[in-house]
Amino acid sequence: MTDSTIRLGSYRSPSGPRACAIRSESVFDLQSVLGIPGSSNLLSVFEDWHLTETLLRSASFDAGSVGPLAQTELLAPILYPRAMFCAGANYADHVEEMARVLGIPASSNKENDAPWHFVATPAHSIVGPNAAIEIPAYAATLDWEAELGAVIGRPARNVSVDTAMSHVAGLTIVNDLSARDHSRRANVPVSLPFHWDWMSQKCFEGAKPVGPWITLLRDVGDVYDMPIRLWVDGVIMQESNTSQMIFTIAEQIAFLSTRLTLLPGDIIATGTPAGVGIARGTSLRGGEEVRIEIERIGELTTKIKPRPTQPPASS
Repeated sequence: MTDSTIRLGSYRSPSGPRACAIRSESVFDLQSVLGIPGSSNLLSVFEDWHLTETLLRSASFDAGSVGPLAQTELLAPILYPRAMFCAGANYADHVEEMARVLGIPASSNKENDAPWHFVATPAHSIVGPNAAIEIPAYAATLDWEAELGAVIGRPARNVSVDTAMSHVAGLTIVNDLSARDHSRRANVPVSLPFHWDWMSQKCFEGAKPVGPWITLLRDVGDVYDMPIRLWVDGVIMQESNTSQMIFTIAEQIAFLSTRLTLLPGDIIATGTPAGVGIARGTSLRGGEEVRIEIERIGELTTKIKPRPTQPPASS
């Protein structure tokens, strides 16, 4: 990142969460930088993204210093988006590995020209950088998925693929955590739609770490040439590139916008590459740390809480 790269996020101030801008290794209170009353919440900033982007281009960053980035507690960038759309089966190598694991045909839906998404629960699931996540009490296997997140800046309704990226304000990192042993309901026949349990698998408390910030799209460069990597306790598990997406970000936005209006602050998690735990026969354990790096965006770290130990039964 260059000194001119602008990143937006939220930080913990003495009075509570506030929106911030980050340049180089310094954090600035966003309301002070923009000079707009009511811009202390990042979601409200995205409501008038045209004005915000214009002001950021000319901002001097001579007011509102919070302090060094290393000494500032960052929260999830947006507290909280109205919606989070998560793409499934959007990297060919991940499609193939999951087909093997689940014993189903490999299909990316590309032949149908239709990406596939599920909807997450932002206020329940989104947590910020360095959050400590509890493994759901009902789950035995917790898995990781490194994803590039696109943040909507301008409302998008029935937009074309050619114009879709003009509706994106910036990019972030998402860890789509999954309780894999609850992807299916064992007592429901596979022939029924109720066999698949997306709620239990994907929407538990803390299931969607996001951050550490949103890098403005204008500062990213080629969004389809971004190395994406994930480590668990320092061991690399996923290593790919956004060039391997089956449906581009623009295609996903265009498709979703035919179903509903994408609103400012909405996040689209654009899919994960191969290397997830279930395909490796492993899962996250208490005390481990997951680190995701996407080039030109940054790093997102998530910690897994140890399960509480049960006291011995009284005799």
